[in-house]
Amino acid sequence: MSRIVLLLLAATLSHAASIPWPLTELEVTPRHWDAQTDELGVKAVWLEGPLYQGKPTRIFAYYNVPNSSSNLPAMVLIHGGGGTAFAEWVRLWGSRGYAAIAVDTVGTVPDRADPTKLWNPTRKRHEFSGPAGWGDFKNVDAPTTDQWTYHAVAASILAHSYLRILPGVDPTRIGVTGISWGGYLTSIVASVDRRFRFGVPVYGCGFLGEDSAWLKDFDGLGKQRAAKWLKLWDPSSYLAQGRRPMLWINGTNDFAYPMPSWQKSYRLPKGQRILSMQVRMKHGHQDGAKPEEIDAYAKAMLMDGPALVRISKQGEKAGAAWANYSRGTSPVRAELNFTRDSGKWQDRKWETVSAVLDPKQRRASAKIPAGATVFYLNLTDERGLIVSSEHVPR
Repeated sequence: MSRIVLLLLAATLSHAASIPWPLTELEVTPRHWDAQTDELGVKAVWLEGPLYQGKPTRIFAYYNVPNSSSNLPAMVLIHGGGGTAFAEWVRLWGSRGYAAIAVDTVGTVPDRADPTKLWNPTRKRHEFSGPAGWGDFKNVDAPTTDQWTYHAVAASILAHSYLRILPGVDPTRIGVTGISWGGYLTSIVASVDRRFRFGVPVYGCGFLGEDSAWLKDFDGLGKQRAAKWLKLWDPSSYLAQGRRPMLWINGTNDFAYPMPSWQKSYRLPKGQRILSMQVRMKHGHQDGAKPEEIDAYAKAMLMDGPALVRISKQGEKAGAAWANYSRGTSPVRAELNFTRDSGKWQDRKWETVSAVLDPKQRRASAKIPAGATVFYLNLTDERGLIVSSEHVPR
């Protein structure tokens, strides 16, 4: 049998598989080697990754365990487009009392520590690199195991496997969060790696072929190749398998992941979900790491901290939008966000009006302004943390 036929057969079999990653293998502690770094407050490590084009790969990561004598909760941190492993992200979670690992997913390593570029470090590829990101659409016909999403998800799971065995880490209390393409990866990783307690995708989601920043890429692939990429690598292929709780964070005008695709994504997993849709939230690594809702959610899930407000039901009646919230969570402010625009989601103008809180009924409500084409409610607690109802088109 020729090599071409073998490759086509392998691609066909991988395409038909429900989960292309060998999870049993990835959940074993990977071989690892200390890496050099001049970053303060973190350590660096090389993890053995999957083969790429038949050759060994290594994955670079920063990590830290603030107190190795304690059973600490921990976080896996997945960067987005243009990024790499961020030492500053590990330090941020360390300051909150967590162990953390920030993993590179594109075969690069930060070139040097530069305090002026904490969230935009110089990076370079290394001799053991796997495929470059992001999306890697043009290589959709390569063997499944040589494509970027395969390697990026595997790298994230391997980073989790390594973090779990570090002294001072409680392996039963680990969450995962990622930003932009890292949010896309988090959507998949939190669905297939059942050892995580929860996932927090920031911006990133699935249904990229329906509406996203990459529609031209899919058009360029043609219908059949685009369908192949989407079946293999769109989070919508895996989200319904997820059982873990998830906090979804996005902005109303996000350039990459519009609200309809985001909504279809968060409706798929079977675990509890909380939404935080913030009006005109900026898109970037620093902005995606900033929301305090992420830390509060992690503390609630891993440290028995106070919970975010939880919306239990929502609806519309007599021209008013309403949302009920669960016992034990008490918002201090509520607002109705709406747009009168239609067309491209990224260009819509959003407005905000106050909503009424009824503590006895545990309900927020507001009249829907005339001409509103989409609306949703934001409920804010005494810490200033925002949770959202689902958006409703009219």
